[in-house]
Amino acid sequence: MRELLSGVYFRNFIVIVLLFSVSIFILGMAFAAMSYSFILRQRASGMTEAAGTAGVMLRSYAQQWREGLGSVNIGATLSWMSRLSGYHMMVTDSQGMILNCSDNVASCYQIGLSVPSGAVSAINRNGSYRGFDTFGDVYPGGRFIVGLPLPAGPNTGYIFVSDDGGRLSGIWTGFARIFLFAAAVVIVLGFVISYIVIRKTNRPIKEMSDAARSYSRGDFSPRVRSDGRHDEMAELTEAFNVMADSLERMERSHRELIANVSHELKTPMTTISGFADAILDGTVPPEQESEYLQIISSETKRLSRLVRGMLDMSQLQSITPMELQNRSFDLLEVVCQSLLSLEQKITSRGLDVDTVLPEEPIYAVGDADAITQVVHNLLDNAAKFATPGTRITLKLWREEGRAYVSVANRGETIPKEELPLIFDRFHKTDKSRSQDREGVGLGLYIVKTILDSHQSSIFVTSRDGVTTFVFDLKLARNRQTVPESGK
Repeated sequence: MRELLSGVYFRNFIVIVLLFSVSIFILGMAFAAMSYSFILRQRASGMTEAAGTAGVMLRSYAQQWREGLGSVNIGATLSWMSRLSGYHMMVTDSQGMILNCSDNVASCYQIGLSVPSGAVSAINRNGSYRGFDTFGDVYPGGRFIVGLPLPAGPNTGYIFVSDDGGRLSGIWTGFARIFLFAAAVVIVLGFVISYIVIRKTNRPIKEMSDAARSYSRGDFSPRVRSDGRHDEMAELTEAFNVMADSLERMERSHRELIANVSHELKTPMTTISGFADAILDGTVPPEQESEYLQIISSETKRLSRLVRGMLDMSQLQSITPMELQNRSFDLLEVVCQSLLSLEQKITSRGLDVDTVLPEEPIYAVGDADAITQVVHNLLDNAAKFATPGTRITLKLWREEGRAYVSVANRGETIPKEELPLIFDRFHKTDKSRSQDREGVGLGLYIVKTILDSHQSSIFVTSRDGVTTFVFDLKLARNRQTVPESGK
């Protein structure tokens, strides 16, 4: 309940209460007007019918009205009709003077009195009279009165039928009580349902708030339940959980990056510091100083490559696919240039290269420099881990609107459990860590990052000593390269 009286809960609840109250009030006013009008119409219809029936029955006494106007038969007829219909009845002459009523002669004190001239005029003008009135001194209290001309002949007289106004009010009050009871039940149910719905609707918001506080403390484990709903709140919940998953991955990646960078920096820095101290304090003989300085230089260059690789990685992650949509380049030219740049390294390891390349250019969508780095890293990786004296196979082809590049080498088979990890930052197999002093473990990660920014895929297989990398690019629609900005 405390939640209901604060914040969004309270505002939503107040809105619901106001809507219910205004709706019930409007419905109540409409019901009151319609029910009262309906009761009057029904009662007026019944009274008009009773007046018409009484008039027909009194037609036979027309001569008596003209001669004596006071016959006991008239009073008896009115009395009988009154008991039958439940209404009070009066008969007047053409001037509106009361001649008889449904009471017995002794108790009919209205005889000799006159109804208001306005009532007579209304009947003469409109054919009937209807209204709430006391008719001056005729009735002690307000009554609902209906008047009609007598059917006995022209200007013979009039018949007035009346009902107690209090009885009409009592009927309407009964309807009103029923309506008010029903309205009270609806309001109570509405409040209860509103409370339940508001709590259920706002529960994900409360959970999001609590989860956000946990995230600010570094705990990314909380998630918001969706309860199997399929509405806007469910979409918001799903988006929030996706964001939470992304934040958790970023935090885990951040921690892994710090741990990996610390590990990668620790080894060369320890080597540099150790050998430098050994030279400075004279532990290393003078004839070996050159050898140790060479090691220090090698480790320093390795640190430089690590920093440069991290800077390249940061720049590559800032590239968005939208920036590459209007760029295209000749992929065949990129593949050939990359192969030529590594010719000396490939030859020095005693490797041959088999190429399966098309004769015509293949234009692909993307950044030429970034894809050049992809092909260079894959060829460099193949040359680094290929068995001396074997061959590297390089292929380029197009298929179903995409261009494909394949780089394969023969060497040690990559263990199956290692394949999903080779594109991670700083990942190396145990054997490669001891043999490869030039790499920093970012080459394949940079490849994957570049291809992700191009919305492309890369696959790797390693069977029977043959390791193959295949990546694809979207073919460009035009046949000419688009100059990149600033070039």
